[in-house]
Amino acid sequence: MEVWKRNLYVLCVAVFVVMMAMSMIMPFLPLYIHQDFGIEDENKVTLWAGIIFGSNFLTAGIVSPIWGRLADRYGRKIMVLRSGFFMAITVALTGFAQTMWQLLALRLLNGTMSGFIPSCTALVASSVPRENSGWALGILQSSAVAGSIMGPLIGGILADRIGFRMIFVFTGALLLLATLLVLVTVKEQFVPPAKQEKTSFREDTRQIFSLKMMPAIFGVTVMIQFALFSIVPVLPLYIQSLLESPENVAFYAGIVASAMGIANVLSAPQLGKLGDRFGPNKVLLICLAIAAVLFIPQAMVTSIWQLVALRFLLGLCLGGLLPSVNSLLRRITPTHMVSRVYGFNNSFVCLGNLFGPITGGFIASTIGLRSVFYVTSGLLFLNAIWVAVSLYRAPLAKEGKEL
Repeated sequence: MEVWKRNLYVLCVAVFVVMMAMSMIMPFLPLYIHQDFGIEDENKVTLWAGIIFGSNFLTAGIVSPIWGRLADRYGRKIMVLRSGFFMAITVALTGFAQTMWQLLALRLLNGTMSGFIPSCTALVASSVPRENSGWALGILQSSAVAGSIMGPLIGGILADRIGFRMIFVFTGALLLLATLLVLVTVKEQFVPPAKQEKTSFREDTRQIFSLKMMPAIFGVTVMIQFALFSIVPVLPLYIQSLLESPENVAFYAGIVASAMGIANVLSAPQLGKLGDRFGPNKVLLICLAIAAVLFIPQAMVTSIWQLVALRFLLGLCLGGLLPSVNSLLRRITPTHMVSRVYGFNNSFVCLGNLFGPITGGFIASTIGLRSVFYVTSGLLFLNAIWVAVSLYRAPLAKEGKEL
């Protein structure tokens, strides 16, 4: 087997394990705060859960370009290992936090040390032939989504048996195993940059943002994450409003999430292939437009199964969004700058992840739950227009020569 294919399949396994591990506890974070830290007031629990959840994205977004710069200088594999080993330690220690401030500090530290998924993405993008980048990044995306589907299921089973604190320790052990797998099996043929190619952080930033297409792609990234994550805090409440009995909300919320995730897993590699053949900018535009349309009927459903069907269709479209963005970035970025570009892009991913839920919660509390779907649809339509104007006719034939 070719080295790049073996690396891809190993990294897919590692990404699956890491995403499964990291998603085992986050859906149950409010319960962890309530039960293990003795906070009774529901508003305080919600407030702390939002702070703890968002703190990881805050620090990750700040330091991501720095880790990307180091990856281009010293290698992408070593950044995967750095992130994996440190996250294994910080996540395991989270299970021993005694106060909310200790929990917050560990989550902030975890965000600083994180970057496993972006580092794997950069490693795949830099080693895979450009003509296969869409397919490869689509498979990597499918592995991440599949892990995020399995995580809450396993976490829910373990919580009843070993408790929330031990789940953190178990998560740390899984992170360690995934990192050791990469250490032993992944081979990177990294060529350090020549001395004259080394530039300052300021010069890197100027070069990256001076490229005409790059700010547009970063804007698309943050808008995608912002729009999609704006639904996160309101979806369980919306599902509850569709049910006659509130007793099975968690069960149906799992079905809704799984339907979208399974569709994403199925579609991402196929849409990646279409991007390789016809251009990832075209796939991105079509998927954004269809996703924007699909959010409108979600605000009008009258039964849970209508919502499940629409979320499944939405998942098919979502499989073409971030893989297309990553493929676009790869096509216009020379190999020696791949990690820096993906580091900056991950900062915009974190920015959307951080402010999307905050905005969605505010909209829901002021003008109603269903309005969040309409606002999200509008944001995705604006994003589609942005792609049509900025990226649809992009000169992708000049791959990697713009910077």
